[in-house]
Amino acid sequence: MPTPDAVSAQSAGTSRWSGLGQRILGSRIAGPSLALAISVVIFSATTSTFLTASNVSLILQQSVVVGMLALGQTIIVLTAGIDLANGAIAVLGTVVMGKLAMTGHHDTTALLLGFAVCLALGTLSGGVVTRLNLPPFIVTLGMLTIVTAVARLYTGSQSFPVSSGLLTFLGRTVNLGGFALTYGTLLLLAAFAVVGYMLTQTAWGTHVFAVGNDPNAARLVGIKVKRVLLSAYLLAGLCYGIAAWLALGRIAVADPSGYQSANLDSITAVVIGGTSLFGGRGGVLGTLIGTLIVLVLRNGLTQANIDSLYQDVATGILVIAAVAVDQLARRRQQR
Repeated sequence: MPTPDAVSAQSAGTSRWSGLGQRILGSRIAGPSLALAISVVIFSATTSTFLTASNVSLILQQSVVVGMLALGQTIIVLTAGIDLANGAIAVLGTVVMGKLAMTGHHDTTALLLGFAVCLALGTLSGGVVTRLNLPPFIVTLGMLTIVTAVARLYTGSQSFPVSSGLLTFLGRTVNLGGFALTYGTLLLLAAFAVVGYMLTQTAWGTHVFAVGNDPNAARLVGIKVKRVLLSAYLLAGLCYGIAAWLALGRIAVADPSGYQSANLDSITAVVIGGTSLFGGRGGVLGTLIGTLIVLVLRNGLTQANIDSLYQDVATGILVIAAVAVDQLARRRQQR
């Protein structure tokens, strides 16, 4: 028969394991991680080509543009905003880079001017939101229309093949024992690590979460809310510039009609990854997992010869479910 001390020790051990389990299940990335794992298992079991080195490499390559746009989107969503124009801004960046390179400008000049355009447009959106106190949804919806039109006017609705070594540099691969890893994938992971550090280990990151949770409370404790919001849009604009560079490395054509659904894909990745659309909760690790879920779902359904329309249906269901779960969690916390 166990002694009282043994029973007490066993109870304490069980309590520790129970607490650990609750923390794991309560983590915002637990659900997305489980969804990703289940997707991988299902597609690996139902198709013979899904888990091959070449297909996994392809999924990673396909994720770089959406992933970088989603990274910028995450920063803005954490402030309780949203950016519907991020894909259009990146496309404008690609055509600026591509047209300048094609018309004889130096590769570095073309790249920097493309970055400058994306940075300026992201900052402009943030400036309108902060100075005029307009809803981010309305501002970025208008920016989406404007930037899309500007890209077509600038190019005459024509695409430009890109042969510049610098502009397509991120499409080069490193062969790791039969597994091709692009420089773009490495840059994406590095960018996620840097932004993740900024959000979790710096005062600026603390302010971003505070503004997203309650801007009025943040203002009362001395946080300059408008400055934080503007910096979030500025950093997001930089991410869009990098996404434009990644896009040219992925497909060496600057096309004003490209990536038309990239803004929705980025929002999907952010929401599925556990970042709250209401601001103040989430992080970049969840966004990275959400990006992989979107690309794994599309790739796996394509491997299984499922119509692309059903892929959109599945993605839409995931988004609605993720927002519903977040809303329920908020209501539970408010009780």
